[in-house]
Amino acid sequence: MKPVWILICLIVALPLAAMAAANGSWLKSVPAADRGRTNPFAGDSGAAAAGQNLFRNNCAKCHGENAEGKGNRPSLRSERIHNATDGEVAWLIKNGEAFKGMPGWGALPEPERWQIVTYLRSVNTAPEGELR
Repeated sequence: MKPVWILICLIVALPLAAMAAANGSWLKSVPAADRGRTNPFAGDSGAAAAGQNLFRNNCAKCHGENAEGKGNRPSLRSERIHNATDGEVAWLIKNGEAFKGMPGWGALPEPERWQIVTYLRSVNTAPEGELR
C-alpha cells in the first residue's frame, strides 16, 4: 500500500514543483550571499558582446537567438530577469532550474557566466511595462 501512496504523492508534487518554478520561485532558492554578488563586468560593452556569443552558443537553442524565448522556453527579456539582481541571474545560470528543464552551467567558467549576465542586462533595458 505504501508504494502506491508514494507514487500518488510524486504525481501530485512534481507538477506543483514545476508550476512553482515557472512563477519565479527559483528566486527564493538563491542564497543571500549569491543574491548580493556584483557582476565584475557590469556596463562593459565588450563583456556584453562576449556574453552574446556565449549565449548564442549555449543558451539560444532553448531561449532563442536574442533571448526572446523559443517554444515553451521562457523569454529572458522579461520583468523577472529585469528585476532580478545580477547575483540571482548568475546563480540561476550556474545551478539551472531542474524542474523546468534548464541545466546548470556550473562547468562554464565563472567569468563566462558573468559575461552572459552582462549580455542579458544589455537586452533587458526597457521600462518594466514594456517587458514581457
